Amino acid sequence: MKVRISRGILEQIMSEAAADPHEVCGLLLGEAGRIAEIRPAANVAPDPARHFELDPAVLIAAHRAARAGGPQILGHYHSHPGGVPVPSATDAACAVADGSLWLIVGGGVTRLWVSTGRQENARFVEASLDIL
Repeated sequence: MKVRISRGILEQIMSEAAADPHEVCGLLLGEAGRIAEIRPAANVAPDPARHFELDPAVLIAAHRAARAGGPQILGHYHSHPGGVPVPSATDAACAVADGSLWLIVGGGVTRLWVSTGRQENARFVEASLDIL
């Protein structure tokens, strides 16, 4: 799977991750095969240095906007401060096998993953980013 993203959007995500010692997170919006915009969200996890949880208000607003004809939610991004851009055991435990995108930033590198498998056994398959 190949997903298009603009260099500007990718730089915005990487800049956000570099500026915060905690895990940053947000939504990836657009249409199938193309990330058109992001929606940064507060990380409301109890331990934001090691985990992320999207602010539910941002998620609900994005779902409402999508239902009203706005961009679709393709997935989300988050960072692994001081880590590698590979899904962690916690990421796997929280994932839903629904084909959503997981863009992870770690060590100054960004990688894209797709959640697949069965609902009770989600796994990740790496996808490629086509940077425009």
